[in-house]
Amino acid sequence: MSDAKRSGCPINLTLEVVGDKWSLLIIRDIIFGNRRHFRELLTHSEEGISSNILADRLKTLLEAGILTRADDPTHKQKGVYSLTEQGIELLPVIAQMAAWGVKYLPVTEELGIRAQLLRDGGPKMWAEMMDELRETHLGIKRRKSGPTVGERLQKAYLEVVARSKDAAAR
Repeated sequence: MSDAKRSGCPINLTLEVVGDKWSLLIIRDIIFGNRRHFRELLTHSEEGISSNILADRLKTLLEAGILTRADDPTHKQKGVYSLTEQGIELLPVIAQMAAWGVKYLPVTEELGIRAQLLRDGGPKMWAEMMDELRETHLGIKRRKSGPTVGERLQKAYLEVVARSKDAAAR
């Protein structure tokens, strides 16, 4: 990350950290796909990120304090990426961007269902999901029991995928 900033504008400064083509997609994949390893982020990218771009963006996100990297206890050569509080607090931004996309762009039902549910759930659901992310990434125990927001979003996604497969088989 360069020390030279175009301005002190909060929108400009935010875009200098996450305003490229890939950074928010990496954060999306960590949040919604629980992809925490380099290989997972690389091979499961819907958009097909290259390894050099992924490495560069991860470095930027680490330097900006949005992610941390720790050694994976199960494999000495692997690292586990975790969101920091800064990264977790990007969830409402991503949810709002997704809601805008669902409203104005030709989003597929499969890839739009999570955005619709987050939009409908609003700030209360976002806060609940951020607490879940704090538990996963920061080790802060949450108080709620029952299905997590992440589990509910995944269930809805899998239901849409199954419905699409059934319709295609007919």
